[in-house]
Amino acid sequence: MIPEILYEDNHIIVAVKPQNMPSQADASHDMDFLTLMKQYIKKKYDKPGAVYLGLVHRLDRPAGGVMVFARTSKAAARLSAQIKDHSCAKRYYAITARKLPPEGAFSDALLKDSRTNRTRVVPRGTPRAKQAELSYRMVQEKDSYFLADIFLKTGRPHQIRVQFSHAGAPLVGDIKYGGVENSKLCLWAYSLSFLHPTKKERMAFTCPPPGYFPWNLFEIHIP
Repeated sequence: MIPEILYEDNHIIVAVKPQNMPSQADASHDMDFLTLMKQYIKKKYDKPGAVYLGLVHRLDRPAGGVMVFARTSKAAARLSAQIKDHSCAKRYYAITARKLPPEGAFSDALLKDSRTNRTRVVPRGTPRAKQAELSYRMVQEKDSYFLADIFLKTGRPHQIRVQFSHAGAPLVGDIKYGGVENSKLCLWAYSLSFLHPTKKERMAFTCPPPGYFPWNLFEIHIP
C-alpha cells in the first residue's frame, strides 16, 4: 500500500491514515500506519538501517484522516508540546443518526479500560480519569442523518465516539458505543493545523471524508 502524502520535508511528513488501520503496532499484528510510513520513507530515500519517525498523536483504528509525523527528535518534541498545550488544531466530521442542538460543547471525565479497550464517562475526580473537551456544530441534515463539524480540544482515546454516545447521539457505524450499523465508522479527521517545528509558520492540511454512504448524502465543504 502506498500512503497518501499531503506534505513532506526534512522535519515532518503529513499523510492520510486509512480507516481500519492502527496508528501504531498493536496486539492484532496488522499493518499499522507508523510502520507503513517508515517503509515509505525507507524506500523513497533509500535509507539504510532503521528509519526514525516520531508518532506525536493518534487516530482511533476505525477512524481515518490527516496525521502528522516527526522526522527528527527535535520536531517530535516541538509537535508533542503543541499537542499537549492544544495549539495544534484538530477538526473532524462525524455523522450521527440522532439530532443534537445546532451547536454545543462537551466536557467530561473519561476513563479507559485497557482490558476491554473501551472508554466511558465517569464522575469528576474518579482516579485515573482524564478531562475531555470538544465543541461542535451540526452543519447538515439529510434523510435522518446529521453531519457534525467537531473541534477537538483534547485527544483522549475514543473521545469523540464516547462523548457523542453519552450525549445520546452515537456515531453511525460505531457499534461499540451504540451507533447504528454501517460498513465503516463515520468519523474523519479532515483538518490539522500546527506551527512548523523549525520554520515556526502556521500550516494547515485538509482531506475530505470518503465517498461511501452516508457521507455521500452531504455536500461537504472543507473550511
